[in-house]
Amino acid sequence: MAKTATKTAPRSAPKNSTTAKVVKSSRVDLASNTKTKVIGMLNERLADGIDLSLVTKQAHWNLKGPGFIGIHLMLDGFRDELDTHVDTVAERIAQLGGIAFGTTQTTAQATSLKPYPTEIVAVQDHLAALIERYADAANKVREAIDACDEAGDADTADILTAYSRMLDKSLWFLQSNLA
Repeated sequence: MAKTATKTAPRSAPKNSTTAKVVKSSRVDLASNTKTKVIGMLNERLADGIDLSLVTKQAHWNLKGPGFIGIHLMLDGFRDELDTHVDTVAERIAQLGGIAFGTTQTTAQATSLKPYPTEIVAVQDHLAALIERYADAANKVREAIDACDEAGDADTADILTAYSRMLDKSLWFLQSNLA
C-alpha cells in the first residue's frame, strides 16, 4: 500500500515583509530600522539578480542565428559577473543580520522583472528581451543606491554601485549587438 504524500504549500517570503526582517544579531553600526529597510531592498535586488542570471543562461542555451558564438560566449561572461554580484548582495544581507532569500521559489515570487519569453530562439529576439530586463534591473539598482545613501548605508550603496556599473556595461554590449 502506497503512502499518500501530504503536500504542503511552498514556503516563500512575501515581498516587503519577511524579506526585510532583521533576524540575526549584527554588530554593523547602523540603526535597526536602516538595516531592515536595506535588507528589504537588497532582497528585492537579489531576486532580480538571480532571475536575470537565469534568463541570461536561458538565452545562452537557446539562441540561434548570425553572431551565435560571440553572443553565446558573451552571455557566459555576463552570467559569471552576475553570480559574483548576486553573491555579494546576499552576503551583505547576512552581514546586516537578515536572511537572503535566494531559492527559485522565492525568486519567482519576488522578482520585479517581466517573465522571459522561453519560446524565442533568434539571436535578435534574445538580445531585445535581455536588453529590456538588463535595463530594468540596472534602473532598480540605481534607485536602491539612492535609497541606501539616503538611509546612511554607504557600504551597501558602494556594493550596488559596482553592480550597477556591471549591468550598464552588459547593457551596452547587448545593445551594440542589436541590429
